[in-house]
Amino acid sequence: MTKQLTGISSMATRQVLADLAALYEQRTGARIAIRSMGGVEAARLVRSGESTDVIILASNVMEKLEAEGHIAPGSRTGFARSGMAVAVRSGAVHPRIDDEEGVKQAILAARRICYSTGPSGDHLLQLIERWGIAGSVSRRLIQAPPGVPVGTMLARGEGDLGFQQLSELLHVSGIEILGPLPSEIQAVTVFTAGIANASSQHEEARALLAYLISPEAEPAKRQYGMEPA
Repeated sequence: MTKQLTGISSMATRQVLADLAALYEQRTGARIAIRSMGGVEAARLVRSGESTDVIILASNVMEKLEAEGHIAPGSRTGFARSGMAVAVRSGAVHPRIDDEEGVKQAILAARRICYSTGPSGDHLLQLIERWGIAGSVSRRLIQAPPGVPVGTMLARGEGDLGFQQLSELLHVSGIEILGPLPSEIQAVTVFTAGIANASSQHEEARALLAYLISPEAEPAKRQYGMEPA
């Protein structure tokens, strides 16, 4: 009997992977357990030799992990594309974010700006630096602890304006999503999946990855604001 297949992923893909794992279990009878956490922590666990079968992280991280020998050569495959969005607490005033200047002004006007530890947070900090407003807003920036959604902080009143992957803001109660970042400053993160080199279930893991990138998995990705990679 096939043992349970395990996986490690970043928080951005937590919800869609939970849904897809449940659907795959129903279809095949396989048992799937995927742990989701901050991307930095996930990569650290993989590098430390954490036992797992599949890994789903941002493509640039996966490239490094494969080069370091943690991913089975040739097993990396595109999983999903995820863009950034902006949110406020429910009932708050909606600032204009339809262009780059609008987003910049919204940040300058916000008392507390929440951002994540992942790629979306890095992108926000790069924008602030590029605009030359770091000195004006640095004391108002609040980084969410690893594994804590920005939307949760907004809902608790710990921030006034939040930036994160759309997939992590969707379905969070107590917030309102203003929309995606405008195209001129949008940052799309590509998530890829691969087989852990140390896995003893390469064949079973390969079958799971084939399902995760199949047309059958696309509706779940779109439900969480993602596109197939």
